[in-house]
Amino acid sequence: MSSTLARVTDVTITVRSNGPYKLVGPVTIVDPDGREFELPEGSAIALCRCGHSRNKPFCDASHRRVGFVADDTAPRVVPPLTATD
Repeated sequence: MSSTLARVTDVTITVRSNGPYKLVGPVTIVDPDGREFELPEGSAIALCRCGHSRNKPFCDASHRRVGFVADDTAPRVVPPLTATD
């Protein structure tokens, strides 16, 4: 169990503005039948989130052609006020 958890913590997923999810770190991607996709060389891959890639689940930059817009940002947490504020 600890080796699996260590691997997961080494992965970073970045939501790219108007683009794909960028994954950096050791990942395995499998299809519905459990077969692994062959991943490109290097430690980063981009996964489509616009739905128009011709190479799903990977990004082929179709988001640019179709004008995909998604500027998702993480919510900003505002610290609660204290009695001294």
